Amino acid sequence: MTTAPAIRKVFQGIADRRQMYRMFDRHAGRVHRRADDATVLYAGEWFEIGEAEHDYMFAVEPPLWIRGSMFALWQFLTGSVTSVFFALRIDDAIRYFHGYCDLSDDVSVERMRLAIIERESRPVQAMTREERLEHIWSST
Repeated sequence: MTTAPAIRKVFQGIADRRQMYRMFDRHAGRVHRRADDATVLYAGEWFEIGEAEHDYMFAVEPPLWIRGSMFALWQFLTGSVTSVFFALRIDDAIRYFHGYCDLSDDVSVERMRLAIIERESRPVQAMTREERLEHIWSST
């Protein structure tokens, strides 16, 4: 039995289009990029994007599926991991997010959605130490 990857925020703030594309393949410089399975690197990662970036991705890429306020891209990043975009109501505002979900796990999308809502609904939205380290790594 495999365990679900940790769901983790990897960017502080709202990523603009340039930052969003950098985040899509933030592990590009890893050793043996073509030889290894990157599922464990990407699955569970998420970050916030703007409404324009969310709408752009919906228009530019055909969705694999649409479920309410979520859609997944048909183009898989690695194995069964693909981009899932969320429009979520948090604290009376609609906010937009991108996450990498492993679609071989039937509950990965719902687990990601609930984790984002729980994380972003905290009274203090400060990043944890691990999240800050991920953000620093992503930004450099």
